[in-house]
Amino acid sequence: MSTRNDQLKKGAQMNLNKALWEKGDFTRIAGSMRESGESLVKAIGITQGLKILDLGCGDGTTALPAAKIGADVLGVDIARNLVEAGNKRAMEHGLPNCRFQEGDASQLAELHDHTFDLVVSIFGAMFAPRPFDVAKEMVRVTKPGGRIVMGNWIPNDPTLVAQVLKISSSYSPPPPEGFISPMTWGIEANVVERFGAAGVPKENVSFVRDTYTFNFPGAPSELVDAFRKYYGPTMNAFEAAEKNGRGDALLEELKDLFNAHNKSKEATSIPATFLRVTVAR
Repeated sequence: MSTRNDQLKKGAQMNLNKALWEKGDFTRIAGSMRESGESLVKAIGITQGLKILDLGCGDGTTALPAAKIGADVLGVDIARNLVEAGNKRAMEHGLPNCRFQEGDASQLAELHDHTFDLVVSIFGAMFAPRPFDVAKEMVRVTKPGGRIVMGNWIPNDPTLVAQVLKISSSYSPPPPEGFISPMTWGIEANVVERFGAAGVPKENVSFVRDTYTFNFPGAPSELVDAFRKYYGPTMNAFEAAEKNGRGDALLEELKDLFNAHNKSKEATSIPATFLRVTVAR
């Protein structure tokens, strides 16, 4: 039975996470992720009529392509601005089978047991606090015989996003007591342990390394600027760095990173490796 202090701590964690993702405008970053979102939806075998939960959905980078195939999609995200943006995009694309609502991946109280054929979370639920609760909730709302698919960034991976987060954290103040890094979802043993605690046998959890490509029409430095202005973790890093007179150093480090990884001569195309997790119920 949780104590009052536990409840207060959980509430504080949720509020910090909500503030982080409502801080900027992730739709500005998500625009560079659309093509990979569509490719991933095709790769994981989404078909017409599937009932899907997209958890930590943002503004619908995977939810909308799934709905276009004919799936019935519910997107849940902690950030109100992203939920509003997702509902607007679904309406603009004429997708009544795709809707978005606010929710916390650690506590999906509004969703019934065994509701979804497929639960998808691509770089979403990994950022929620209390990872064991996240795994438990994903398992709970998935139908027996259904699947869970996660996309998680990998700690210390040399490609883009893992390095952006690593560099950003080096300029940021220490995290609060009890903080569990979202990057721990990129370690296979942790994933097995978390789903195991939710009742999933180890043999039902499988992994592949996959690639997500950020395609942006401008130069790499312009994409850095978008991360600086609109991506919560990077915004926080710049605020902390500038207080310490290190803002220019952070900016140069990120520019060097983006330029080094860019594969396009005309614009920006940067691949990033992630861990694709599939859980069979």
